[in-house]
Formats: sequence, structure tokens, C-alpha cells
Amino acid sequence: MATPLAFTARYTHSVEAVRAAFADEQYWKARIAEVGGPGARLDAFTADGDQVRVQMAQSIPADQLPPAITAVRPGDLMIPRTETYTGSAGTVEAHVDGAPAKVSATVTMTDEATGSVFVVNGTIEVKIPLFGGKIEAAISEHLLALLDNEAGFTEQWLGR
Repeated sequence: MATPLAFTARYTHSVEAVRAAFADEQYWKARIAEVGGPGARLDAFTADGDQVRVQMAQSIPADQLPPAITAVRPGDLMIPRTETYTGSAGTVEAHVDGAPAKVSATVTMTDEATGSVFVVNGTIEVKIPLFGGKIEAAISEHLLALLDNEAGFTEQWLGR
């Protein structure tokens, strides 16, 4: 059974301004360097019209993982991730290298009077009997913290 993923980011800038940042490869390089974690890297970036596709990899160090995860899969977790945006919608797909774990989410972006709101809705699924739910909870905790850090970085980037 998959664990739901829900995250909301509020920006003091319009969707258009946030999308302009997303269409800038320098933004992604700076974001990975600032909040990507150890071994994080930007693997690919393309922007064509209102479409943006970004492939990156981030990791969670083994010493930050609960024993339930390191017992099943020792070492750091490397998490390749692809984000794709078209207009005011997007998708996020991620998986854990060497483990039957995946994240799938949609992103909706809307303007509001004081800026914009980005809502991420998806699921985290780990297909490991008995331990899957515990691993999903740990991934959710780290992913929500990462999304919050990325939103903070984006707000700072837009304020420059």
C-alpha cells in the first residue's frame, strides 16, 4: 500500500516568475548545489517553449536513515528524480537505486493575490513485505524536508 505525499509551497511571486526560474538552467545548478545534499548532481536540463524537463540525483546518507531501511538496503540512498513542467502543471518521478521504491506526484501551480501556490500530490511506494510502510514513512519525512528546503531556496532565488 502506497503512502500519500502532500506538500504545499507558497511564493511571494507569480507562477510566471517561478516558471521563469524553472526555465533557467542556472537556477537548477544553484538549487542542487545549495540544497541537493551530498553527491547531488544535475544530470540533464532542457527548456523548450513552456516545457521544462530536469533530471537530477540526490542522496540520503546512511547515517540519517532509520535501521529498518539500512537493514534492508545498506549504504546511502541515491535517488534519481525527473521533474517535468508544462504551463502551470508538472510531474515528479523518482526512485531509489537498488531498491523497489518509487515516488510519483503531480504539481499544480496557481496565482493568488499575494503570489502563487504550488501543490504537490502523489504517492511513495516501497514494495518490500513487512518493512515497506516504515521505509515509505522515512522517505516521506526526508522528501517533505527536501521539498521545504527547495521551496525556501526558490523564494530566495526569486528575491534576488
